[in-house]
Amino acid sequence: MTTPLAAEALTACRKGMATLTRSELGVVLNELPAWELVQLHDETQLQRVYPFRNFTDALAFTNAVGSIAEAADHHPAITVEWGKVSVRWWTHVIAGLHRNDCIMAARTDACYRQQPGVSA
Repeated sequence: MTTPLAAEALTACRKGMATLTRSELGVVLNELPAWELVQLHDETQLQRVYPFRNFTDALAFTNAVGSIAEAADHHPAITVEWGKVSVRWWTHVIAGLHRNDCIMAARTDACYRQQPGVSA
C-alpha cells in the first residue's frame, strides 16, 4: 500500500531554501503518524524506530531502505540493532526538513510494510 505522499516526486533542494514550517509539518505528519520530530545538532529531523523479530530481519530492512535512498539520491541516518532499526530523515543542505524528507519517510513506511513477517 503506497500512500499519496510516498507516490510524490522528489524536487530539487538547494542551499538557502526554507525548511518546512511547523504548520506545513503538522499537515504532512497526519500521513506519518508513527514518525516523530527530533532536534539534533540544531536541526529538526524526522525519526521512526521500526521493530523486528531479529537482527537478520532488521538488516534486510536496512538494505531495502538503502536501496530506495540510493535510487532517490537522498540518504537517511540508519541505526541497526537487534530487534529494531532507527531511521532519521532530514536535508543536510538546508539543515532541516524539506518535503522530500516526508516523502522518503512515507516510502520507508511502505518498504517496512513489504518486509516478511511484518504486520504494520
